Amino acid sequence: MRGRFITLEGGEGAGKTTLIRGIANTLADRGLHVITTREPGGTPGAEILRDLLLKGDTDRWSSVTEALLMYASRVDHVERLIEPALDRGAWVLCDRFSDSTTAYQGGAGGVPMDRIKALHKAALGDFQIDLTLIVDLDPVIGKERTLQRGEAITRFEQLGIEFHRRLRQSFLDIAKAEPDRCTVLDGAQTPDHVLSQAMDIIDQRMAVTG
Repeated sequence: MRGRFITLEGGEGAGKTTLIRGIANTLADRGLHVITTREPGGTPGAEILRDLLLKGDTDRWSSVTEALLMYASRVDHVERLIEPALDRGAWVLCDRFSDSTTAYQGGAGGVPMDRIKALHKAALGDFQIDLTLIVDLDPVIGKERTLQRGEAITRFEQLGIEFHRRLRQSFLDIAKAEPDRCTVLDGAQTPDHVLSQAMDIIDQRMAVTG
């Protein structure tokens, strides 16, 4: 039986990394084969592109160039890791996927949506996501969280608060446009509460059996 593909989306500092770890552990405890991955990245070649996208000055790339690099990374990720894992019956959990390109480079970055959609179709064809969990959080709080982590700040984290407000709205617009695929979770709640909500959605929308 083919596995399931679940993506986690949201702005900077929303708590996706903590959530994906919690979901993976819960599903694994139920006897499922679970693979966690991330974007940009996930394969050796895609990780090289990740460095190009996340490091350097904010104006290193235009939004169009970013979108092209994101999809170059994504195609390699899908072909070499995600599709083979799904074919083996694994459940794949991905920290960011195509909705991030729609939100970051499209809604917040200004690339017209028809160009984003055309790029997606050309790159991935009919490849589908089974479920998307969007962790929503005030970008001011998200920025505070990223600073508290003490990690190197990425190009996108350096962008101004207005960019991140547009980004948040873009994710909410995606969820509104595709309610059958997307669910919004409140990232201001405790990690345990967000995980509980996420697992309720997973249990409601797809059979979770080992």
